[in-house]
Amino acid sequence: MHDPRLLAKPPVCRLGCLVLVRNQRGDVLLVDPDYLDGMILPGGPGKVNEPPHRAAARHLHAQTGIILRLTHAVALDYTPSDRYLERFSLVFDGGTVRDTTALAVPPHKRSRLLGARFVPVRELPLHMAPSQAARTAEALTGRALPLLLHGQRPD
Repeated sequence: MHDPRLLAKPPVCRLGCLVLVRNQRGDVLLVDPDYLDGMILPGGPGKVNEPPHRAAARHLHAQTGIILRLTHAVALDYTPSDRYLERFSLVFDGGTVRDTTALAVPPHKRSRLLGARFVPVRELPLHMAPSQAARTAEALTGRALPLLLHGQRPD
């Protein structure tokens, strides 16, 4: 008997590579994509064979102009599949940047971003979808896991 839950084409598993960056006041950096309701942490999917910390750093730079070295994950978030997509997201600790750090958001047509800004922690639920806000709250707890590639810390 055919199980209707089995799909002819299984959902794609996407690795999300995100960065938690705070300013000296403790506000969290968020970007505002035009394809979602609400703001999210900067980041995006990794490419094939791209280490996740490098993918996160690449997206952070492309979306905000900020260049950081990422060495620790502060949250791991699994989202079960819907019909087409299963997600596993790594949130990397981007540390603290100066309050005067300028953000360089690329033009909307190229980036699909409406903007980026630092948001006070208490206001995160007002600007983010509930699951995004919960992920960010967990990332803010201060627990950190070292990044390892084949069991070694990357250079």
